[in-house]
Amino acid sequence: MRYTSTRQTTGSPRPFSDILLEGLAPDGGLYVPERYPRLSADDLEALRRVLDQQGYAALAARILALYIDDIPEEDIAAMASRAYSAPAFSDPAIVPVTALEGAGFDLRLAHLSLGPTAAFKDMAMQLLGELFEYELRRRGQWLTIVGATSGDTGSSAEYALRGRDGLSVVMLTPAGRMTAFQRAQMFSLLDDNIVNVAVDGVFDDCQDLVKAVNMDAAFKARWHLGAVNSINWARLLAQVVYYVATWLRATEGPGGGSPCARPGTGAPERVSVVVPTGNFGNVCAAHIARRMGVPLDALVVATNENDVLDEFFRTGVYRPRSSDQTLATSSPSMDISKASNFERFVHDLLGRDGARTADLFGTALVRNGCFDLSGTPEFQAMRETYGFVSTSSTHADRLAEIARTEAESGYLIDPHTADGVHAARELASQGELAGTVVVMETALPVKFADTIMEATGHLPPVPGRFAGIEAGGQRVVPMANSVDALKELIAQRAAGR
Repeated sequence: MRYTSTRQTTGSPRPFSDILLEGLAPDGGLYVPERYPRLSADDLEALRRVLDQQGYAALAARILALYIDDIPEEDIAAMASRAYSAPAFSDPAIVPVTALEGAGFDLRLAHLSLGPTAAFKDMAMQLLGELFEYELRRRGQWLTIVGATSGDTGSSAEYALRGRDGLSVVMLTPAGRMTAFQRAQMFSLLDDNIVNVAVDGVFDDCQDLVKAVNMDAAFKARWHLGAVNSINWARLLAQVVYYVATWLRATEGPGGGSPCARPGTGAPERVSVVVPTGNFGNVCAAHIARRMGVPLDALVVATNENDVLDEFFRTGVYRPRSSDQTLATSSPSMDISKASNFERFVHDLLGRDGARTADLFGTALVRNGCFDLSGTPEFQAMRETYGFVSTSSTHADRLAEIARTEAESGYLIDPHTADGVHAARELASQGELAGTVVVMETALPVKFADTIMEATGHLPPVPGRFAGIEAGGQRVVPMANSVDALKELIAQRAAGR
């Protein structure tokens, strides 16, 4: 398998190992595979047997091998086995799927928050740490990871990369925009290869800084810059695996009598997934799984008050907001108005036309601050072709869903997952969703104690591994919203490695 940029019109495709270390493409685009491998019904049932008999890590190895042909399969399997195992994950299923009782329809949760930092980002980061270390050792090289986080990506990346050979981490956070628990998870790490930076701005400012230093080819080459945000294809690939697992666990296979089966058709059972969405990475992985042939029906984009993506899927207009227009909400990891992964989907939507994609994201968006696809045939056929549906939530919606879900099912959900549950209930009541609906749980409630208290009148339980985390010492470097300041910091860190 070889990879090209979403904006590429000339040049040779790249192997996986090269784009793994590179992150953002030199032309400003995102790397995508030349094609998506297709899974037949027989392939899916073979993967069902792998998952049932050998577990999640073995399933991951099978999916990864479809996209990686420059690393031996036995090495891929060994890395997957180390990444998806106890005690890093608290459940041997890694991604269990359970029913939410009392919803009035077949509503389930896919639990993605059982890793070391209690967020779905662990699902990709644990593998990404293995891949980075493997490839750097193979090449005898080092890498400076520069990333941006609205809360969960940073801690997941740092826990996956701390102490690893050949890796330094510079992680940008929006000052004052994360919960106390999220800050403690990151800032309490004192490993020599990790530095946390609090930027005077919002997440989009942090993300823009990361993109800016990556666009400086000379600087990037000199200091060996890489990425862990979902602009890195390897991270997205790891996320594709759990959509395959979710479909397998939400269905019963041939003759299983699942309520989402299509009677008399012999067609595979279809499942809709609801994905709390800010940067479009998580739901983009669902899109890729669907393109591979996984029978996902609707792909629900569930946003909070920062509803840029909801606006696009309703109107065809993509209109990112400025920093001062990006709201601080009670689902803070979704307080994003520039969805960097969105470009990968638009590239697919436009028939993988690199020139049109470059014109939209590299020219029109920069010049006009928006672009409009509403009048295109591609947008008109989007729901049928790609399955996307969208909606948004408010703070009041979030509080109501947290309280209602606990009362009906006895299960406590975090605010981002509440955005997803709200979307599922709303769209199911409107007839937009049928059959089995799975909400992708994004984090444990412990990370958002204030909102849980407001919704339920009690604090969320604290898993034993997080006891006292907010009481320890913390280390963070304040920084102005400045590309020059970031470059100076990176150079200092990399020079002293």
